Amino acid sequence: MNTEKDRFYIVHAKVLPEVFHKTLAVRELLQKGDVDTIQDAVEIVGMSRSAYYKYKDFVFPFNEMSKGRIITMLLQLQHTSGVLSSVLNEIAKEKGSILTMNQNIPLHGIANVTITFETKEMKINIEELILQLKLLEGVMEIDIVAKE
Repeated sequence: MNTEKDRFYIVHAKVLPEVFHKTLAVRELLQKGDVDTIQDAVEIVGMSRSAYYKYKDFVFPFNEMSKGRIITMLLQLQHTSGVLSSVLNEIAKEKGSILTMNQNIPLHGIANVTITFETKEMKINIEELILQLKLLEGVMEIDIVAKE
């Protein structure tokens, strides 16, 4: 089941509201070191700090969306032999580099697993990986809980 929280879209910049362009401009000023603070950057581009904070984690240039990012996923898996292994193998197959993995003690046949991995070498995007993982037998639910 695909929900709104795990869907991504590619939208041409011409149709985006100005606030998205300004959010990206603030990020660029900060990354280049042209300003010292977020306050300085939002003043330069003419937007409020609250608008920047509202959108900063959701608007990215196309080429920056997943490359070199660190992603943390929370997965609910059936407590069946091989399910976690198949998830880890799928991430490895797509060149995701596992940084940490934690599995809680399974309760009622369900294991909660947190996996943090780097996407720098991946050949597919995060949304495609999630769709592939959801097709694996025993994978019940996947949520992205952090992106760096």
